[in-house]
Amino acid sequence: MNEGVNQVKTSTSVFSLDQAAIEQIERKFHVKQQLAKARKQELFGIFQEEALTDEEAVALKLLFAYMPINDMADYSGTLFLNHVRQTLEIRKQVPWGHRVPDHLFLHFVLPYRVNTENIEDSRGILYRELAERTANLSMAEAILETNYWCHEKATYIGSDLRTLSPLSMIRNARGRCGEESTLAVAALRSIGIPARQVYTPRWAHCDDNHAWVEAWADGKWHYIGACEPEARLDQGWFSPPARRAMLINTRIFAEYPGPEDITLAHDWYTEINLLENYAPTREIHAEIKDAQGAPVAGAEVRFELYNYAELFPIAIVQTDDRGIASFKTGFGDLVVRAVKDGLWAETKVSVPDSDSFTLVLSAADQPSGSVDFDLVPPPEREGEAVETLTETKIQQHNSRLEEGTACRTAYEGTFLSEQDAAALAEETGLPPERVWSVLQKARGNSKEIAAFLREQSGTNGDWPLRLLETFEDKDLIDTFRPALEDHLLGALAVRGTLAEEEFVSYVLCPRVLHEMIVPYREKLRKEFTETEANLFRAEPLALVRHLRESFGIWTDLPNLTGRGNPVGTYEMKLGDPQSLDIMFVAICRSLGIPARLQPSEQHAQYLHQGSWMDAAIKEAASQVRELNARGQLRLVKDAAASLDTPAASYMENFTFARLESGVYKTLVYPYAMKNVYDESFEVEPGDYRLTTGIRLNDGAVRVRLTYFTVSAGATTEVPLTFRETLVDIPVLGTYDIGREIAYLDGTSASLAQMLGTHGAIAAWIEPEREPTKHLFRELSELAEPLDQMGIPIVLLIRDEEWTASFDPTDYPKLPSRTLFVRDTSHDVLPDLIVNTPANEAGFPHLFVLDNKYQIRYTASGYKIGTGKEALQTLAGLKL
Repeated sequence: MNEGVNQVKTSTSVFSLDQAAIEQIERKFHVKQQLAKARKQELFGIFQEEALTDEEAVALKLLFAYMPINDMADYSGTLFLNHVRQTLEIRKQVPWGHRVPDHLFLHFVLPYRVNTENIEDSRGILYRELAERTANLSMAEAILETNYWCHEKATYIGSDLRTLSPLSMIRNARGRCGEESTLAVAALRSIGIPARQVYTPRWAHCDDNHAWVEAWADGKWHYIGACEPEARLDQGWFSPPARRAMLINTRIFAEYPGPEDITLAHDWYTEINLLENYAPTREIHAEIKDAQGAPVAGAEVRFELYNYAELFPIAIVQTDDRGIASFKTGFGDLVVRAVKDGLWAETKVSVPDSDSFTLVLSAADQPSGSVDFDLVPPPEREGEAVETLTETKIQQHNSRLEEGTACRTAYEGTFLSEQDAAALAEETGLPPERVWSVLQKARGNSKEIAAFLREQSGTNGDWPLRLLETFEDKDLIDTFRPALEDHLLGALAVRGTLAEEEFVSYVLCPRVLHEMIVPYREKLRKEFTETEANLFRAEPLALVRHLRESFGIWTDLPNLTGRGNPVGTYEMKLGDPQSLDIMFVAICRSLGIPARLQPSEQHAQYLHQGSWMDAAIKEAASQVRELNARGQLRLVKDAAASLDTPAASYMENFTFARLESGVYKTLVYPYAMKNVYDESFEVEPGDYRLTTGIRLNDGAVRVRLTYFTVSAGATTEVPLTFRETLVDIPVLGTYDIGREIAYLDGTSASLAQMLGTHGAIAAWIEPEREPTKHLFRELSELAEPLDQMGIPIVLLIRDEEWTASFDPTDYPKLPSRTLFVRDTSHDVLPDLIVNTPANEAGFPHLFVLDNKYQIRYTASGYKIGTGKEALQTLAGLKL
């Protein structure tokens, strides 16, 4: 090996790897050494400074060989060596360590990264939490016990796309499914159990996605819902929707040989397809040809479904030398788009009807007009029958859930309170409501945030608080005083004469996109002389020119794009295009130059003489455009819209996307943005596609694609239209209104008294589980129209689903006529639930009732969009 790193001895087998495998690791490792030569000592000095065993050397080189470039930029070799040494030692300590085959150990125990989380030296910490609890258990029992522990530490809440690390997740005590599963995988790996985060990139039957965990025990992979324990393996509320998925997969940081189906074998990672473990599958084959009929190798074939009002690629597969791309998927509909060198072709595929089709790459421009089609998801299917749990087992499980919730609630009781915030506000002279707002969001990090305010407000007034108010909620969980002080003092030092709004939003604020907030201002400012800094402030384009020739582009893992921290990217002199843009914005803000990522296009811009200018670090100067070179897009209401036409809502029922090199890139605007007709959208010139869709109750979507072009300096008007949808509202049964129900204060009434006589929504819920929390969120978002209808919403909780920690005041945004009640009069749910597939789908069980207590709509289990469908049903009934 070059770079002074000795090759691993190959006379003995290490991790059962043969000579070819060792040599491949060495080759990949050498590539990464060359890419990371700017940080040679920080990363690779450990090979000279430490006496490594053969196992340690191979494991460490394997990690480096397939390590994302952002990780090589942001972390040290010492961190990774500590991780390797702890993992190898744990393998010797746990009772099943010798039973885990080497190939599973290397790919599903050794890896330090699960998702897009910040990397911390956490393996030993998690092991010490779990080792004693699991030492005398079987592997299967240890998996269940680990999930009970995860439940003690965290529960579900929706949040933004940045992924908290396992330790930050514990500090926060809650997170989205991607964070719950990151914690659970890290915990399982910490005790030597192979584990992987699996996910459906997007559901076919409703908007959203989901992630959970698979863990290996004595020869077999099992699944669990992370932080949501069940009494046995291979059970979870997501089981029914998983049977309707079109892809369930995971990504491995290696060239992984299987035995699972491989969706994508990339040089730096492997995506494996696990769908057939959950749902019926079929392999489809796309044959891509050019206009002369010859096969096209290396074409990008995108398998897309409708989700969040866009056609989203759940998989992207390259064609082989025969021009064929194969993909194993579910029995639903897909849009398949093939692209190469700017030419493209597209078709809708119904998987139940065909497993092979041909696309001819001949189009360079987009079509005109509009096109309508339906996309149908896989049908609902019943699961395999399982043995009924004993009453004792159920009671034990429920007791463990209650204990876990009590443990987590007790920890949350250590967070600073509103009274603490008031005392701090009085001490610092800051407004108490604003102080409480940031401390409440900081949760387990509230004492650190309070200490920062206490230390800095005396000399800097309310600027420390204003800095915190620029953060996303999650930033307050895992940002500590060194970073806070760097950003506060660094920003105030370069404020100059900037207008306050520009300074706060585009200089003081350290958050750029989804990267981890680190202390970068002082380090980046010291990279330039004062002469250079003054030049860049006067003419930011000079900074663009300075950086343009110094940095290379490298993209390895698509889900880590834009996650590099600015200091690491700068030191590495290498990064993916979005991380380079983030670095540019960070440098500008460190020097006092207002900068941002353009809101809809997400590329770097700086403010100069009152106009936003594109930085385009990796583009020629001639490609840099001024803001006024853009065009205007104005959406026009559909004059023929009926009363049943939905209100336009971005990413809920429409999006627009620009055509770039044969692929449509969806523009980024706030989710559920509804004031879409008030002002025009400022966009780059080019060809665009407007996507609208109406999701039906069975999950199918009626899609309309409308094509148009925006020219520079001109306004393009585009009617926002939806396909007409006739809504049939049948009578599904009659509701049992005679049930005796208890108010939370202990008094009782009949369900009929609570529901009234003008229609209602009623639902049996399980408050601690993710599907019910989705329902809470949807009802909260629909509070205004539901309040206007005056419809009561009765949410029933049986004793079996009640937890002492549940507090209705945690959901203040629910419609005003929402009522939480206890269903204590019956041991079982109504027959309409128990005797139908709804029983397996699980909670929540929601019903829409008319004024005769007839059921006109029902939904059970996890289904994003239930709230909207209930509202549409009520509107259709015209109660």
